[in-house]
Amino acid sequence: MNTNLQTATLAGGCFWCLEAVFDEVKGVAGVESGYAGGHVDNPSYRAICNGDTGHAEVVQVHFDPNIVSYRDLLNVFFAIHDPTTLNRQGADVGTQYRSAIFYHDDEQKKIAEELIKDLNAQQIWDRPIVTEVTKLNKFFMAEDYHQEYFARNPYQPYCMAVVAPKVSKFRKHFLELLKKQPA
Repeated sequence: MNTNLQTATLAGGCFWCLEAVFDEVKGVAGVESGYAGGHVDNPSYRAICNGDTGHAEVVQVHFDPNIVSYRDLLNVFFAIHDPTTLNRQGADVGTQYRSAIFYHDDEQKKIAEELIKDLNAQQIWDRPIVTEVTKLNKFFMAEDYHQEYFARNPYQPYCMAVVAPKVSKFRKHFLELLKKQPA
């Protein structure tokens, strides 16, 4: 494994969407779906969905900063979800779907806070960004069936209606960050 890898932990609604997009970013060595930001050890998906644990659905993105910067990852993150809605993404409602950046060190915190300030100043959205910027306490891996969900279930109705459009949006707007596709 590449020892130069860093990790970004991001919550932007359903983790299937984020995982599917970040899997296609050049410099990303791997993406894991999981849970962070709650108060229960080893939470289950059912407990997360009930809203009892305080966790958000997150992805951990393992990336090579020599190929893709943390700021670039955050730019993708902000483009593929609505960071202005509190505890919801589209039809998905609850604290588990909140927008959050769980930083790993002071540099990540600084970059996230500066980018949010810059984006708010640009008034890209009609409302201010409500993305939480919080130090990562613990990451818990989601159940196996959540890993690479979109890649394994592209024709599942939710994937076709929600995940696929986000992947398409990424491909259209971030061509320079797209991994080379096999010929």
